[in-house]
Amino acid sequence: MFAQPAPPDWQQAGADKKIIAGICAIVVGGFGVHKFILGYTNEGIIQLVLGLCFGIGGIIGIIEGIIYLTKSDEEFVRTYIQGHKGWF
Repeated sequence: MFAQPAPPDWQQAGADKKIIAGICAIVVGGFGVHKFILGYTNEGIIQLVLGLCFGIGGIIGIIEGIIYLTKSDEEFVRTYIQGHKGWF
């Protein structure tokens, strides 16, 4: 009787950013590029400063890149797009 709602399109909801953010985090994570891709400007600036001044931004980027790429599209969108989780 009642129509079932269509399942969400996770790509349109933001999952299309998962691959590019994950790769950027691993390759150039010390510059916080992946944070800017996800719309986290403050976190991106913090990671840029950490990367340039202390050299630890790259390590954080590698860890975050692996986390991004291992999450399902649904989990990625719920955590980083809808939930606005800025770190890990």
